[in-house]
Amino acid sequence: MGNINNNAIVNKQYEKSNNLDIRINLHNKYSTNKQGFNNWIASNYDIKPGMKILELGCGTGILWKNNIELLNECEKVVFTDLSEGMLEVIKNNIGEKESFFFEKVDAQNLPYSDGEFDVIIANMMLYHIPDLDKALSEIKRVLKADGKFYSATFGENGVASEINKMLNVIDDTNYVFTLQNGRISLEKFFSNVVKLEYIDGLDIGDKKDLVDYILSFKDFNKWNKFSKNELLDIISKYEVDGKIYIKKEYGMFVSSRLEIK
Repeated sequence: MGNINNNAIVNKQYEKSNNLDIRINLHNKYSTNKQGFNNWIASNYDIKPGMKILELGCGTGILWKNNIELLNECEKVVFTDLSEGMLEVIKNNIGEKESFFFEKVDAQNLPYSDGEFDVIIANMMLYHIPDLDKALSEIKRVLKADGKFYSATFGENGVASEINKMLNVIDDTNYVFTLQNGRISLEKFFSNVVKLEYIDGLDIGDKKDLVDYILSFKDFNKWNKFSKNELLDIISKYEVDGKIYIKKEYGMFVSSRLEIK
């Protein structure tokens, strides 16, 4: 994913929800952990009635479809994304209400007051930001002194790594925020950082779904040099009893300026 934090390419990737939908579909169909990553993430949130919540890079809002009750008694919930297309999708997915706001926002320049939010969420997106330190500085600024910042991400030895091995592709990605190095970035701004890991894998029964997943990343990496038929031929070599197993490496960080209990 060499272009993972190139603004123009990221914006093109997420202009519409199609690519993201393909990836979510693969995980929904073939994940071995049936809790689901999004449900696991939500289960770790400490959200109470009356809180003000900010989500950066909200995407399609798929996390909230099964967990919307967490937000129903919040005073204010602001869903933000750089893609207007994504903002339209999340409105359709979770519905609109008086306390919900949908805004096009750049995480590097947050248009909010100091200490405005109790909880800030940034899932699977910090690695896309060109100036991560600037974004984290802004997040710290608009987070209350006793607030919590939740940031889900992937590990460097998970799905992408496994696919690179299958395709014999050398990974030249500049990984700026992973389970391995995310703590280093966060600890510049937050005195307490806790890492939580989600145990899961993919047991894929239809290799065409994996090929579609690979092709959905075509703007980001070297996988785009393969045609669909070439990918099918290569992937077939890794089938065992009609299935392909790929390990996952996902998790999240919980950050705060105060001790996390």
